Amino acid sequence: MSTEIEKKFLVTSEKWRGLAPGKHYSQGYLSREKETTVRVRIINDQGFITVKGAVKGETRPEFEYEIPLQDARELLSKLCHKPLIEKTRYKIPFGEFIWEVDEFAGENKGLIFAEIELNYEGQEFSKPDWIGEEVTGDPRYYNASLVTNPYRDWREETTG
Repeated sequence: MSTEIEKKFLVTSEKWRGLAPGKHYSQGYLSREKETTVRVRIINDQGFITVKGAVKGETRPEFEYEIPLQDARELLSKLCHKPLIEKTRYKIPFGEFIWEVDEFAGENKGLIFAEIELNYEGQEFSKPDWIGEEVTGDPRYYNASLVTNPYRDWREETTG
């Protein structure tokens, strides 16, 4: 069984731009339950299906498998909840880790955050100067939540 230990942070400046090439991600959810999510994703021209379990502490089980690209396209168009998540991901090395910066498009345009995957809970790491507030525990930033509560709606709530 694979596990995921991930922390999520807001990005505070544009200093990360140009540090790595981006890859286009299109993803949708077959299931968005609290205990289990099932995600379909296309990264450039590869399809994947991922099953994630509930978070316990900072850790959750994760299983990801490559699937045929055409199957991924059909699942996204016919079975996944809408809107789909569209984003570009940039994998930026910093220290001994890779920071994944997600820049969202579509319904979530304007949202940019960064994630770091750790090897164990409580592992220490240094942050680039463009990393801001941690939002790991805020469910609004879960990709599965961005389907039903897209970033566009948050901005409308704060701007009136």
